[in-house]
Amino acid sequence: MRRNLDKKECVALLEENYVGRLAYISGGSPHIVPITYFYDPETNSITSYSSEGHKIQEMRKNIAVCLSIDEIASISNWKSVLVQGTFEELSSIDAKHMLHQFSDGVKNVIRKKYGENPNCISEFSAKIDTEDAPIVFRIHITELTGKIRITDI
Repeated sequence: MRRNLDKKECVALLEENYVGRLAYISGGSPHIVPITYFYDPETNSITSYSSEGHKIQEMRKNIAVCLSIDEIASISNWKSVLVQGTFEELSSIDAKHMLHQFSDGVKNVIRKKYGENPNCISEFSAKIDTEDAPIVFRIHITELTGKIRITDI
């Protein structure tokens, strides 16, 4: 059986994961890269970070982006969500606050999903005021769609 996921199911998939594939446009061509993310249900947005580079430069030029998240158990048992949205670069105190929220959020997802207690993610927020500080960004969700395929055995 294959069907569309409702909004609540799409949000649950976002909340239960922390790695997705970000798509952005550069020179008229799509590019896709893996990212670590945190879904913030209060703002209905995605938070992530990156170093300065191609992805950030191109998202500054064209803010339309999408994020794909999948859970694939097998060829006949999978769930997938596609987030359409817009890029926003955060700075100063907003960036520091969101990076801290990102760190706590990802650690909580890993703790719930795998029973592990990571502590290295917290080191990101200490770098926010340095020259090599990560660029923190948010994806404002404009559309959320999903599919699921499950076959009974």
